[in-house]
Amino acid sequence: MSPAEITPDTEHRGLVGALPAVLRPFALLARFDRPIGWWLLFWPGAWAVALSGGAIERWDLIAWLLLGAIAMRGAGCVYNDIVDRDLDKQVARTRSRPLASGAVSLKAAWAWLVLLCLIGLGVLVQLRPYAAVVALLSLAPVAAYPFMKRITWWPQAWLGIVFSWAALVGWSQIAGTLTVAGLLLYAGSIAWVIGYDTIYALQDREDDALIGVRSSALRMGTKVRPGVAGFYAAALALWGGAIWLIRPDPIALAALLPVALHFIWQITTLDPADGAGALHRFRSNRFAGLLMFGACFVVGTTSTL
Repeated sequence: MSPAEITPDTEHRGLVGALPAVLRPFALLARFDRPIGWWLLFWPGAWAVALSGGAIERWDLIAWLLLGAIAMRGAGCVYNDIVDRDLDKQVARTRSRPLASGAVSLKAAWAWLVLLCLIGLGVLVQLRPYAAVVALLSLAPVAAYPFMKRITWWPQAWLGIVFSWAALVGWSQIAGTLTVAGLLLYAGSIAWVIGYDTIYALQDREDDALIGVRSSALRMGTKVRPGVAGFYAAALALWGGAIWLIRPDPIALAALLPVALHFIWQITTLDPADGAGALHRFRSNRFAGLLMFGACFVVGTTSTL
């Protein structure tokens, strides 16, 4: 891929581009220019609220989860860049990141991280104690995630554990405890994350191989398409199990058909050698999340726990 074809991981555009120059690097450090990340972090929590029957009565919780997703995804990106600042300098797509490029100092990055975490704390205090404890338990896997690409071929699986955690929080808040249905929803989300983040990792396969960074995209080799298909199929099966426990009716399972068709489109049109196409299909998972939310809303609002 030529330098002209590389999409940098931070871009001066939209509202970020309109910010004062002194603030812009901090917005880029938190990836506020790339909302796809916080959408993907947010959706599992929204699914849990909807499938557990709280979408209408607890619309405010969904709003709090969205704010928390924006703040904590930003905090995660800042922490990830602090850990990866030396590696980022060696990858074409990431060398323009504020820490790697020197636009933000390490001390300032730590201060920005603390501020974002304080916003997340504001969301945490809105939760009942059980759900708050569940949320706090995410801190350990979040802290470990940046190191996974150095020790396992499946850092995408660890990302799935982290990026799906809101499902456990949302379910705990509405249902009062974790149940099998909530755990199946969470497990399905992990499989979904592995699938879409494998697609995302296709952009960096050459650079990752050169600098010794591991990923599921490299591990699957020429089997990326069937591999992603397998994880998407697992996600649908696990989500189907969660829905069945809430409403044991074949018609309820039909609510998954739109998201299943979207996954089929992603897989059948995916060209592993086309980085731009892979990025487009990765970003389309924001819409997949919306389709899944629709399924959870329909089932959850027509059933009782």
